[in-house]
Amino acid sequence: MLFGFGLKNKTVKELRKNKGYTADELARRLRIDSIEIKRVDYLKLKDVPKPLYSKLLPIFRGDDYDKIPW
Repeated sequence: MLFGFGLKNKTVKELRKNKGYTADELARRLRIDSIEIKRVDYLKLKDVPKPLYSKLLPIFRGDDYDKIPW
């Protein structure tokens, strides 16, 4: 599977903007404070701490769109 190919070398801000989320919207979706997102905004996804990384990766890969009941 190549769904996550190239995501790790992009910054969180770039991935967030590509999905159309503001920092506040993404924080609400993950149920964390928006300051947590703003702290890692300029880090590459591979440099984000593991607990937050595991929450961010499914959203940036688009796994949440697989659960839409069409």
